[in-house]
Amino acid sequence: MVADRQNVEEYRKRGEKMARYTGPVCRMCRREGLKLYLKGDRCYTDKCSIGRRNYAPGQHGQNNKKLTNYGIQLREKQKVRRYYGVLESQFLGYFKKADKMSGKTGDNLLKLLELRFDNVIYRLGFASSRPEARQLVLHGHFTVNGKNADIPSMILKAGDEIKVREKSQNSVKFKDLVEAHKKTAPQWLQVDPDNFTGRIIADPAKEDIEIPIEEHLIVELYSR
Repeated sequence: MVADRQNVEEYRKRGEKMARYTGPVCRMCRREGLKLYLKGDRCYTDKCSIGRRNYAPGQHGQNNKKLTNYGIQLREKQKVRRYYGVLESQFLGYFKKADKMSGKTGDNLLKLLELRFDNVIYRLGFASSRPEARQLVLHGHFTVNGKNADIPSMILKAGDEIKVREKSQNSVKFKDLVEAHKKTAPQWLQVDPDNFTGRIIADPAKEDIEIPIEEHLIVELYSR
């Protein structure tokens, strides 16, 4: 039983490493027509592609084609999926789980996505972007409630404490990273950058998400 569980965990970790988009991420922001903050500091500079080429990539990117209702719903789902960096199958899994929870399905979906381990690391300011946070988690730089944790898709909960491993704290690169990205964390998080720790103190709120999301469109899409 223990061996089987270890094999499952190893498979999940291997999937996290392999299942990632390796193309130019700025194209994803241009396709959705807004910043998804996928390249960290670059997104806050004049080098951001949205400011220079604010239209979809490709031969017909500048065509103003009117979307159908289905197209609008699909684009909203793709925007959120790319924002959090999850695969199609993962996103569908989150939706099904959210649908079984009490409360509104759309609110539950956003809550699950915000509580992903890699997203929490980014929101605490321990990484400059979600892709970087995912890589740092996979490399084993953090602990959750005192235990090693290296699965980016792990869903955390209120009360969980996240800490940078002591060995990683001594890394000059990691010190510079944390110092450079000290920022005001959302209200549902409590962060102590000087001690490399953070804690989830409440459920995440939609108002704290960096981009506008119309989650009801996603619910309508999956309800077809």
